[in-house]
Amino acid sequence: MPPLSELLMFAALLVLAGGVAGLLAGVFGIGGGAVLVPVFYQVFGWAGIAPEVIMHLAVGTSTALIVPTSIRSFRAHQLRGAVDIDLLKGWIVAVPLGALLATVVAAYASSEMLRLIFAVIGLVLAARMLFLSNRFHLGTELPGEPVLFLTGGVIGLISGLMGIGGGVLNNTFMTLFGRPIHQAVATSSGVGVLISIPALVGYVWAGWGRADLPVFSTGYVNWVAFALIFPTAMLVTPYGAKLAHQMSKRQLEVGFGLFLIFVSIRFFISLYG
Repeated sequence: MPPLSELLMFAALLVLAGGVAGLLAGVFGIGGGAVLVPVFYQVFGWAGIAPEVIMHLAVGTSTALIVPTSIRSFRAHQLRGAVDIDLLKGWIVAVPLGALLATVVAAYASSEMLRLIFAVIGLVLAARMLFLSNRFHLGTELPGEPVLFLTGGVIGLISGLMGIGGGVLNNTFMTLFGRPIHQAVATSSGVGVLISIPALVGYVWAGWGRADLPVFSTGYVNWVAFALIFPTAMLVTPYGAKLAHQMSKRQLEVGFGLFLIFVSIRFFISLYG
């Protein structure tokens, strides 16, 4: 067991991460998991949790936190009339299905491989946002079925595996087809709701009954970490949504691109650092 001073430092780090995650949830329509998963991974390691379950616990706990932050972010954006409700209705089966599949795959996939895939995809998406935002589009209308359904399933699958809210992928998908970044950000908060609720159930089920989990855990969700981060994230999220609507399209794109680069670097460091 680490000294009390280290435990207090990590508790403060978790509270700070909650504030950052809440802000990102509002600004970019994401659940903040890209920030929380690396923090959880580090903190759980220092706490002496079994290495075999650290990554799963980090992703599961991050997913649990995406539920309230995404709902709060979605409500804030919906009040501004910026959410594409029709797209969310079209994904009401596909996205949760992909998220549930992710919880099944997560128990068998290599965490190193998942982090590498995420880092590479993050850099590709960042390059698109930073350098090709106004010059590279696949169309002016979102694709029809079955492409739309498959896209929703893939977004749910990848996001569920990484413990993120889906905004990273949905923002890029919508802007590739000419949708305004503000609408993409707002709709991503709803995608986060569709991903996080079934994924939370899946991660609880996947880790149910494991003896090597820390106290106050339900499956792969640790409620101590949840309790430290939840209040700060909920408090900050609406301010992020307000900030998003005060920024220009280009500011949002640059900010989102830089955020993706930061996340990718974090994953590369965890693999090769």
